[in-house]
Amino acid sequence: MNSGDTAWMLMATALVMIMLPGLALFYGGLVRRKNVLSTIMHSFFGLAIVSVVWVLVGFSLAFGPDANLLGIPGLVGNLSFVGFFNVGLEPSTVYATTIPFVLFAAFQLMFAAITPALITGAFAERKRFASFVLFTILWSILVYSPIAHWVWASDGWLFKLGALDFAGGTVVHASSGLSALIVALLIGRRVVNGEGLEPHDIPMTVLGAGLLWFGWFGFNAGSAVAANGLAASAFIVTNTAAAAATLTWVGASYLHKRKVSVVGAACGAVAGLVAITPASGFVTPGGAILIGLVAGGLCYSATLLRERIKVDDALDVFAVHGVGGVFGALATGVLATSAVQANFKGLIDGNAGQVLTQLVAVAATIAYAVVATFVIVKVVDFVLGLRISAKEEELGIDLAIHGEVAYQA
Repeated sequence: MNSGDTAWMLMATALVMIMLPGLALFYGGLVRRKNVLSTIMHSFFGLAIVSVVWVLVGFSLAFGPDANLLGIPGLVGNLSFVGFFNVGLEPSTVYATTIPFVLFAAFQLMFAAITPALITGAFAERKRFASFVLFTILWSILVYSPIAHWVWASDGWLFKLGALDFAGGTVVHASSGLSALIVALLIGRRVVNGEGLEPHDIPMTVLGAGLLWFGWFGFNAGSAVAANGLAASAFIVTNTAAAAATLTWVGASYLHKRKVSVVGAACGAVAGLVAITPASGFVTPGGAILIGLVAGGLCYSATLLRERIKVDDALDVFAVHGVGGVFGALATGVLATSAVQANFKGLIDGNAGQVLTQLVAVAATIAYAVVATFVIVKVVDFVLGLRISAKEEELGIDLAIHGEVAYQA
């Protein structure tokens, strides 16, 4: 047991947790004022849902010894850790050699909690609350935990293949971003009735982006699972990529609309944070600048495509997290260097095969997330129905469903 590592990981876990209220504010500011409470509730209540699910079964499915499901190794964990049974105060010989195993499980819990919360931006302002609850439970168990096992468990098939994902480019962002696109397609467009869809509180969104940026240091640097040089490297490249993407997004927005967008700055920062996530333990600050600069322009372009194809992904989850996560995972295969970790090399260090491995990981994640999410949404729709009524949507979910309003007249 190392007290320094333990102290850092306690802090990193708390940092990732604060990303949930950060996301709540980021998303909450982007919706119309009649739906701000419901949007914030998705992140806040989602943390409560997944916290219980993770202790009961999610962690075991993700990090338990391999279940050899249907005779196929590497797909999902068994039930050895159900209810956190055998998840004790001593270090683990596999995942957390210098900190309590239960602390590692708590750190991973925060990742599990924020991932389905990201998807909620796609169906903001029109989904039934009960349907959101059931969807979150099913998606956490059936999509997040298996993919986490593939990539991060020592006996996961993508882990054994050599896929690199330091903090969640495939597990968190690609899975949630592509799932968000499926949900948006299936739930349909919002009822507008002459209303604009502009953000109701841009300062709230920027504050949320700032909290996300702050919490992301725990997200990425904490994934070193130690207070060491790798954590410090992940910390600086995280900040660098976010800054670079902010510059690119704002620049692209200015060239397109001749306005310096404050919302664009917030979205650009998040795009850079998403893209650097899988690479944060493998690239130098120079690589981080390149990833951030490309991610800002790429994700901004994806928002324009979304407008063109008329998919109502309300808060651009696919454009930022789906596109940013996929790009970051592939860029890791190119820019990973032994200068950061000796045994991990990408194309620039002469290991062209890493790019192919990353492609396999991305393709597998996308395929599974898309199919599984489609099935889950159809089940939820059959059991509870997806959407609130047109009358409730026009009134606003805050008043219609929660019986409260965010702002008094």
